[in-house]
Amino acid sequence: MSTTRTVVLGAIAGLTIFLGLPLGRMRNPAPRLRASLNAVAIGILVFLIFDVLAHANEPVEGALTAGDWGKFIGYAALLAGGVAIGLIGLVYYDRAMGGNVADTLGGEPRGGIAAWAPAKRLALLIAVGIGLHNFSEGLAIGQSAAKGEVSLALALIVGFGLHNATEGFGIVGPMAGEAERPSWQFLFVMGLIGGGPTFLGTLVGHAWVNDALFIAFLALAAGSILYVIIQLLRVAARHGLDEVVMWGIFFGLVAGFATDYVLVGAGV
Repeated sequence: MSTTRTVVLGAIAGLTIFLGLPLGRMRNPAPRLRASLNAVAIGILVFLIFDVLAHANEPVEGALTAGDWGKFIGYAALLAGGVAIGLIGLVYYDRAMGGNVADTLGGEPRGGIAAWAPAKRLALLIAVGIGLHNFSEGLAIGQSAAKGEVSLALALIVGFGLHNATEGFGIVGPMAGEAERPSWQFLFVMGLIGGGPTFLGTLVGHAWVNDALFIAFLALAAGSILYVIIQLLRVAARHGLDEVVMWGIFFGLVAGFATDYVLVGAGV
């Protein structure tokens, strides 16, 4: 498969994230529906962190099984460090932006991102976490094509494309029904942040195969997604609709696993 064709197909796999973004512009949904949308986003992200950590740990366990202690220690440290930066780093970032994204902003008015509504800032954090994850997916596509494994590369493109369509909904779930509807421009930018890295990862992966880079981006994604899940759970707790929330999380998990089974069914 040529580099151009691989990169174009990788871009398409990433840009399916735009399919779920328009849901963020829903007007005043009922409280139960709003709680459900937020919960489904949590379910999708819970699946993502499971998927991310499983893939990030594969090279670490591979080095351990092979008895390569130097590589094992390096990979394990890279995994732990990436998760720490993604998770704890967002705490300091969020503090600098004016407080926790799950709470209402207080204090003096700020400019830029700090002045955004909490749900909008949370959507940005979700998009960044998903973008880091999707960069690693692009690496997998590019590396498979570079090794001549065309059928594997195509299976990855189809599977990731379906999976990314659910990720778009994960980004805007917290924003559905907000007083200030996200503009189409904002949704477009979130789509580029979340889905664009699949294209970049495909380009890099086709030119350069590197396990350390793969682990680093997955670890950062895992940490940031875990932080966002915690914030969304705090939002869900305030809804006071436990049954609705649990069903929503369940359906989000089902959506994540269902799209992942496409890859398993293809023998990936």
